[in-house]
Amino acid sequence: MTDAWWKSAVLYQVYPRSFQDSNGDGVGDLRGIIARLAHFTELGVDALWLSPIFVSPMADFGYDVSDYTAIDPLFGTMEDFDALLAGAHARGLKVVLDFVPNHTSIDHPWFKDSRSSRTSAKRDWYIWRDPAPGGGPPNNWLSEFGGSAWQFDEATGQYYYHAFLAAQPDLNWRNPHVVAAMHDVMRFWLRRGVDGFRLDAIWHLIKDDQFRDNPKNPDYRPADPPHCRHIPLYSGDRPEVHDALRDMRKVIDEFPDRLMIGELYLPFERLMAYYGRDLTGAHLPFNFALLTAPWQAREIARLVDDYEAALPMGGWANWVLGNHDRPRVLSRVGEAQARVAAMLLLTLRGTPTLYYGDEIGLPQAVIPPERVQDPFEKNVPGFGLGRDGCRTPMQWDRSRFSGFSVAAPWLPLTADWESRNVGCERDDPGSIYNLYRRLLALRRVHPALGVGSYRPAAAEGAVLAYLREHGDERFFVALNLGASPATVGMPDGRGTVMMSARGRREGETAQGLLKLAGDDGLLIKLD
Repeated sequence: MTDAWWKSAVLYQVYPRSFQDSNGDGVGDLRGIIARLAHFTELGVDALWLSPIFVSPMADFGYDVSDYTAIDPLFGTMEDFDALLAGAHARGLKVVLDFVPNHTSIDHPWFKDSRSSRTSAKRDWYIWRDPAPGGGPPNNWLSEFGGSAWQFDEATGQYYYHAFLAAQPDLNWRNPHVVAAMHDVMRFWLRRGVDGFRLDAIWHLIKDDQFRDNPKNPDYRPADPPHCRHIPLYSGDRPEVHDALRDMRKVIDEFPDRLMIGELYLPFERLMAYYGRDLTGAHLPFNFALLTAPWQAREIARLVDDYEAALPMGGWANWVLGNHDRPRVLSRVGEAQARVAAMLLLTLRGTPTLYYGDEIGLPQAVIPPERVQDPFEKNVPGFGLGRDGCRTPMQWDRSRFSGFSVAAPWLPLTADWESRNVGCERDDPGSIYNLYRRLLALRRVHPALGVGSYRPAAAEGAVLAYLREHGDERFFVALNLGASPATVGMPDGRGTVMMSARGRREGETAQGLLKLAGDDGLLIKLD
């Protein structure tokens, strides 16, 4: 894997509903993505990860699949997908699909067959259990989307398990027929030419075969979401999941140069197991630590050091600052620090994932109650869990609906869409969009920033500093995560400022004690 394309690549997550509408229904689609392929090459990313585009009743906006080998008409046709794949590949862009292996839709033919009777040939394709001896759910497992994770089926007198919505029944990955069917789905898309998969919610894949109650969470607070009342000891992250992951990796490895990413919200010590023994698991178990870390230099320095130390021998790092499930990075760290965050993401060691819209500094949008779409927010109101605010349409220009559609979009634009869009920011040399472009261009031509080693540098207070090195190339990164000026000592020697988060110091010679303005960061090429 020393020359694997994904090691030096920058991934870009496209949320298809919100990227570009081509047919005037207010929802993004595949033809819309095709129309915007030039954006990806202009920006300088290497691979597109598409959130689910398979046939779905959209109870959870595509994460409830009713046909794994067809395109939902909302997004287009298989011909549209093939055109997108060909167009991306022609531009040197890889395409990674979002694969949802843990659960299907209740509308999937497999589940319809499974729930038709207790003697159905596919009954054991899902997880069915009798009621508890005194009646009610079989155990205390909770759905992440609120309430019990067990749904009673009147017709057959049993409960089925769903880690998320009741409309998303979990598959039984202990059944070899399920495993074979899902492997065939993977092969279908790999043969079509996709460059890999992001595997959704894979820590849920295997459940305790004794269905034991989860223990109470001693740290639970009333302000926490209801599903946090219990520690999911028996309903997730089971040891057997690694066997399932290893077998999926074998399927991936039947095809050259493909990538397997795992979605995992786990602490480092448990996350690392998903690389698999002898690196036979996910190439990139997603590292989401920056999504929730306090935006403080000493905290992030410790986090990076802990992550680097935990990586297995040969395991490749990765970093994520935003995705379709979490509040936008700009709203988490503030407008001024969003530029510093961009420098952090694109100069740490490992493969970064950039979430659509972060390149123009999209904030978390305020969604009026009557416009709420997310089932998470509808099922568990009052906890601020709604994800609509980070899924609003991409903002392209100053035309009506910001160039996303000719019709009113499915979610509202941000309030400042007329000034916060690709067109306006492209014309502003000092914009965050052009900062991302320059950072991505530097990564592309300097191996030290793409695949080089990472070494922390001495820093105090609000300053985070580190070195990136490869061969004769050496870069020093100094980021001020505070609003006040600060200083940091340069490594021995001198260098040239290649990039400034505020865009004011490029070309300066740097040596000795380095002064940093508040909310600024410097990328320095050492002599």
